[in-house]
Amino acid sequence: MTLKQATRLTLVEQVVMQIEAIIESGEWPVGTRIPAEPELVRQLGVSRNTLREAVRALIHVGMLEARQGDGTYVCQSNSLGAALLRRLRKSSLTETLEVRHALEREAARLAALRRTDEDIAALRMCLQRRDDTNGHFAKDTEEYIQADLELHQAIVAATHNYVLIELYGHMSEALRESIGSVAREYAMSHTDPWNHHDLVDAIIAGNPAAAEEAVRVHIAASQATLEND
Repeated sequence: MTLKQATRLTLVEQVVMQIEAIIESGEWPVGTRIPAEPELVRQLGVSRNTLREAVRALIHVGMLEARQGDGTYVCQSNSLGAALLRRLRKSSLTETLEVRHALEREAARLAALRRTDEDIAALRMCLQRRDDTNGHFAKDTEEYIQADLELHQAIVAATHNYVLIELYGHMSEALRESIGSVAREYAMSHTDPWNHHDLVDAIIAGNPAAAEEAVRVHIAASQATLEND
């Protein structure tokens, strides 16, 4: 392979890097509508065409989303999250569940070994919220899905492995879809076989083997539901 001489960054690349840095710093959180074009042109000191190219580039990689008649919004906190989201959108629910199994099984094991008193309090609170939504999840499935996702995020947080926490966070949209697909099937029969008390109890008790087994059972039940759909 022939190497080429390095070139200086173009204005578009510089604008892309600046906007990425603002998003990654948290100044523009996910869900934020970015400033209007005239304001960004003024702040950056570039032409409208340069700004538009930079924004299009960030939309293409998945960090920004243009909403017709409404503006442009931040939809991922960094380029890693955007890349994962693009890949997961091309995956089947079965594939997503298999990835969940791998991540959540290890998360449960580590959480059982590393959970603190603060983690235990957070897990109990999230489990209670999930229980509260469970009684009426056929009527408000979205609330149930959010409560279930927050419980899993609390388990991952209890690992204190920040790479795993960030990776799991980037998968939130795909995870929400996989949880929702199975939950809606259960909603039709007004039953919920996802009793997470065994999982949380195992983590609180510091039993990594039991925590891993609880995840295996939960994911297997989800896979079976999708296969029978």
